[in-house]
Amino acid sequence: MKLSILLGDLAYAFDARGRAVALSNLECVFGEDFTARKRRWLARLSYRNFLRTMLDLFWAPNLTQENASQWLRFEGFEALHARHAQSAGGSILFCVHQGNWEWASLAFGFAGFPTIIVAENFKNTLLSDVFHRLRETSGHTIIPQENSMLRLLKTVKRGGPTGMLLDLNLRPSQAATIIEAFGDPGLKMCVTFLHALLAQRAGTLLFPVETEPLPDGTCRVIAHPPVEWPEGASVQEIAQRCWNAMEPIIRARPGEWLWPYKHFRYEPRDAARAYPFYAHDSSKFEKLLKTIAKESEKTAR
Repeated sequence: MKLSILLGDLAYAFDARGRAVALSNLECVFGEDFTARKRRWLARLSYRNFLRTMLDLFWAPNLTQENASQWLRFEGFEALHARHAQSAGGSILFCVHQGNWEWASLAFGFAGFPTIIVAENFKNTLLSDVFHRLRETSGHTIIPQENSMLRLLKTVKRGGPTGMLLDLNLRPSQAATIIEAFGDPGLKMCVTFLHALLAQRAGTLLFPVETEPLPDGTCRVIAHPPVEWPEGASVQEIAQRCWNAMEPIIRARPGEWLWPYKHFRYEPRDAARAYPFYAHDSSKFEKLLKTIAKESEKTAR
């Protein structure tokens, strides 16, 4: 715990590029709600949380089925088990880069849900191998984003569980949709639609999972009731509802989200609010926006 604070503070001090991204994100999201001093503190807490999450991941091989409950405080998993058992389309347990997302993933396995997890590969394959081994500690199978759709579809159609992070930024040309976050109008994020497509095609249950790292080194892992959506909802609408389930958690404890990440890479040409400095114009992003708008019009009819 002390090491994560020390390393987090050092990272905040020396990572000028990441710190600038974090502060810009915080300013665009919260505006005048927080003072500049408060935003700097939240960015610093975000670095501390990230370092704790990484250190906990590397400590994770010490976790076993017998001692996991000493470190992971499971909440809501009995109800999750009951709903999952009744689901012909399996379940997706999803979270965002909030709290201890690495332990959230491991908790699925220790709670009886060894899953296929979609994870972003590192450019360095040796580093990817190390992280895959750590992330498979509780019985998971890690697969890359590329060509993951078919494998996930087979899993949920067998009634199995899967898991993924929803706030990874994708290119508009990938398996992506666009959601709005933090306000009306919100900041647009280009994210995966795999979970929403599986829910639409296979009736997969979508369970939001929250984590709260505690000062004693343990972590609450809370499985919330599945996201609901109306019949005929589009993939974009389902993805938006999933984000809406997570955003209040980020707002409640903003120091636990990964603010140094470039969440808002694409700025719409008709943006009604300020975007972070790193956001840029993209013709492919604009094309995807128009496609989503047309689909929304069809659904409304």
